[in-house]
Order: sequence, then structure tokens, then C-alpha cells
Amino acid sequence: MKIGLIDVDSHNFPNLCLMKLSAYHKAAGDKVEWWRPFRRYDIVYKSRVFTDTYSKDEITVRNAARVIKGGTGYGADNALPYDVEHTRPDYSLYPQFSGTAYGFLSRGCPRNCGFCIVSGKEGRKSVKTADLSEFWDGQKEIKLMDANLLACADHENLIEQLAQSRALVDFMQGLDIRLVNRDNISLLNRVRTKAVHFAWDNPNEDLTGHFQRFLDFTTVKSSRNRRVYVLTNYGSTHEQDLYRVNTLRAMGFDPYVMIYERPTAPPITRHLQRWVNNKRIFYTVNDFSDYLPAKRRHD
Repeated sequence: MKIGLIDVDSHNFPNLCLMKLSAYHKAAGDKVEWWRPFRRYDIVYKSRVFTDTYSKDEITVRNAARVIKGGTGYGADNALPYDVEHTRPDYSLYPQFSGTAYGFLSRGCPRNCGFCIVSGKEGRKSVKTADLSEFWDGQKEIKLMDANLLACADHENLIEQLAQSRALVDFMQGLDIRLVNRDNISLLNRVRTKAVHFAWDNPNEDLTGHFQRFLDFTTVKSSRNRRVYVLTNYGSTHEQDLYRVNTLRAMGFDPYVMIYERPTAPPITRHLQRWVNNKRIFYTVNDFSDYLPAKRRHD
């Protein structure tokens, strides 16, 4: 068979599903290539991670006997078949990212946050789905895509595997700061990382004690390497956004502002993102007076 692949989100980040599909079909003797509009295919796979808000599917396929769409960008009710899911990715699809392994050690998350589809798609329990050897074979860097590794009952064993690899590990989706303790921080200290990532998404939840616990035991000394995603435009006020940013900075963390549904965000939130993510300084409400209604400028 002849297989065509379409990365709807573009090639700025490798599409793990397409890499697994490519490896699976190549192992079966099929010819696999990036889709071209003037060739004929038995199957064309279209995959995207993001929804129409960020990644519109404007590609019409008329040269294939069958078109299969998948990925979270098309909904939460599609998944790779078991044999494909557990196929080592075909890293040759993205030569520009050579030297880096991508994959999941666990799936699912118990948090069920309203802005996140993971719990609905993967389940409200974090469970081990693979050993590191399933997608890593000596690459110098590992990008781990787990939604909540620390919530997995097997997380200590999985972190141990990462430590023994001696690869540089990027916990891309962040680690759950509410689940850190002396034992798992000690394990994390053995993993080679550029930086550790956490999140403070809910402005009504005080996480300062959890962040302090991490500081008490971590060997990551630079504040620039202790990064925290701060979710905005999802039920928070500008004052609450500022509080989280400034509190994290004062504690010795590096906040990184994330905007939920960016096209709907007010200018003040987009301005905050630019300032925090680029200048990394402290702010007060008055620093944003040009973006506030006249009454609030003098409150």
C-alpha cells in the first residue's frame, strides 16, 4: 500500500501519532511519504493536536481511497490502535529534530481541569503505559509528554528509568507541584534536566506551600530553570494573574504566562504575557493603567 501523511499543525513540532503510523506501515512493507496532491494513495492520515482556534484544517484530499483523521484537534474520541500506539516512532520523518526522543510513560490525569481534555480522553487516573525503552534508543534528549507523571503509581520506577538514561529530559507538560514530596524530589534530582516545569492554573488555589517544599529539597539552583506555567483568561482577574506572577518571582521561580483561547483574551492579558515572558520583572496594577477602564486606573 501507499501511505500519505499530513501534519495539519505544520512541522514546527513533531507529530508523534504520524511517526508511529509511519513506523507501523513501514514495518508492514508499505511505502510511506508526506502527502502530495498529485499522487495517488491507498490511505492518507491527517493528524492535528490543536483545534480550529489555532490550527485550521484547510487541506482537501481527493487523491486517496481512504482518508483517516486523528488527534485531539479532531476530538477526544479517537485513539491509535494498540499495536500502533506501542510502535517505536519513526524519527526519520522529522530529521530537523534528530537526537531527541518523544513519548509517553503514562497516560491520564485525576485533576479533570475544565480547560484540559486529558481526563476526558485518557481517563481520570494516571497509569503507566510504557517503559522508556519503547520510544528511546539512546538519543541525547528526551521530551516527555505525560500529563501528570507524579500521579502515576509507578512514577518512581519511571523517573528512575529517566535518571539511568543520562539523557537530558524535558518534562514538557510540567509536573504536578501538589504531588511533590521529599522522596520524588530526590529522584528528580538524579534526572538530567535543562529545567523543571510546573503550573499554577487555578488562581483560587494557594500553592505557595507546595512550591516552598520543592525549593527545600531540589538541587535546581537557578530560578530561570525553575519554571511555572501561569494560566490566564480562564476565570481569573488581572489582579489574580499579577499575584501569581509576582509571588512566583519572589519565591525564586520563573513564571511563564499561558493564555487560554488567546483570540478571546483582553489586551491587558496579552500585554501581561509579553512583559512577563520577555522582561521577567515585577509588576503592579498601575503598570497596566493604559489597558484599564478609567475608573479602575484610580482605584
